[in-house]
Amino acid sequence: MNKIAVIDYGMGNLHSVGKALEKVSNRTKVIISSDEKEINKADKIVLPGVGAIKECLRSLEEKGLDRVVLQNIKEKPTLAICVGMQLLFESSEENQNTRGLSILEGKVSRIPNNSLIKIPHMGWNRVKQVSDHYMWSGISENSFFYFVHSYCCKKSKYTVGMTTHGLEFVSALAQGTIFAVQFHPEKSQKAGLQLYQNFINWNGS
Repeated sequence: MNKIAVIDYGMGNLHSVGKALEKVSNRTKVIISSDEKEINKADKIVLPGVGAIKECLRSLEEKGLDRVVLQNIKEKPTLAICVGMQLLFESSEENQNTRGLSILEGKVSRIPNNSLIKIPHMGWNRVKQVSDHYMWSGISENSFFYFVHSYCCKKSKYTVGMTTHGLEFVSALAQGTIFAVQFHPEKSQKAGLQLYQNFINWNGS
């Protein structure tokens, strides 16, 4: 039986993510763990995250899980969610320039203030699929997903999904065994569950 490890570093909708994965899993075991040995034994990993990126990184490092993430993300299909996605980059403007895990090139920026939009960007919005990827299987173009964030990534070579909220920003990216999303699949009803189903079936290529 395949195993997916949702990395528990004290930040993120861990149980909501776990329950959503379990809902669509068939022959896949879903665990929520901070144990290095358990995570290393998993076939796939999920890196969730909510709140401030600085606190997320601190919590990862305090538990020694930053090293575990760096080791596993190179070898296994990985799904990063919300702040989990932002952690993959070199740095973020949040908290006066916070460093990231530097797995991907680039910087996370604050959504510019604009009297016509609300920050944080909270609620349903469309995702435009700008590049083909297995993880989009069964998900219609311009499907709605649920967002909660004040910082975003600009379009780059990794981009596979874009969303507009005052400006265009990256809502999904892919690089090797990594697929990352700015939105919350566990809050995104049918489309979100389909994304989790696709992750269960995805071989990472």
